[in-house]
Amino acid sequence: MQKGQIFKVHSDFYYVHSDSGSYECKIREVLKKQKQKIFVGDYVEFENGAIEKILPRFNYITRPTVANIDRVIIISAVKEPELNFTQLNRYISFAKYHNLEAVLCFNKNDLSEDDKTIEKVFSIYQPLGYDILFTSALEGYGIDEFKELLRGKTSVLCGSSGVGKSSLINAVCPGMNLRTKEVSEKTQRGTHTTRHCEIISIDEESRIVDTPGFSNLKFDFLMPNEVDLLFDEIAKYKRECKFQDCLHNTETGCAVKEHLDKIPDSRYKSYLEFVEEAKEYKEKVKYQGVKTEASHKQQHNKTAVKISSRKRESARNTQKQNIYKDIDDERID
Repeated sequence: MQKGQIFKVHSDFYYVHSDSGSYECKIREVLKKQKQKIFVGDYVEFENGAIEKILPRFNYITRPTVANIDRVIIISAVKEPELNFTQLNRYISFAKYHNLEAVLCFNKNDLSEDDKTIEKVFSIYQPLGYDILFTSALEGYGIDEFKELLRGKTSVLCGSSGVGKSSLINAVCPGMNLRTKEVSEKTQRGTHTTRHCEIISIDEESRIVDTPGFSNLKFDFLMPNEVDLLFDEIAKYKRECKFQDCLHNTETGCAVKEHLDKIPDSRYKSYLEFVEEAKEYKEKVKYQGVKTEASHKQQHNKTAVKISSRKRESARNTQKQNIYKDIDDERID
């Protein structure tokens, strides 16, 4: 049995890199029946082109679906498309939710017409402890620093379409020649040039996970009173609020609102927007159960398909019917 890591998933094929080379594999039917999902970055055991087992992950994120990573590098554009602070805060909060280190990279610095945007970025995110890097893939500005940032790590690049993720990868890995496209003048939005997640090796110790651009990430998977934990500058005042379930919006005795002068306006507005999205999730689960039965179980260090309670009940009913049938047959005889 060989061990390797998934570096690309395309259609129903899983591409695995191991010490002996790269292989195109399919997943065993038993894993499909167990509904086990395989992410790019997963370590697996495989044999004869079939994945037999998914090894435990030490972390993962669900958007994009990537496992076993060291950090998230959030790529934004200074211009073309215009820097969207709400979208940036989404990525930052998402990394925070998954307990992953986040680094902020602002590309297309050559298009910056003044220093106001740069000053605003530093004033908001430097006090929060984030590493900040400005680059220009076109002019080569900051590329050496970007390479150093990648050294010895598996880094996920995430950001909206058109911010220059593929251009940055081409700058540090000239042989890759990834497709790039200009931002639409009409919509000021980028075009998806990356179609799937893929691990790209820069050297033996440094790797990038290139991901498709996306903009519809929503916080509709957690409760409203959990959102403030994703904002350090808001969470530190939470204990001082009058009400334990305070959402820091219209409540009285809110310590966060009393300190709004110390919280950047764009961060607070992003927080309120994410709370509204979380309220949708709260309403969704209010009148319906969210508990799902496990599809597999561990027994004697082996993974086995778990029979659902519905199927077990059905099997018991069949057994009862057969018993009653045998009794009736005996009576007739």
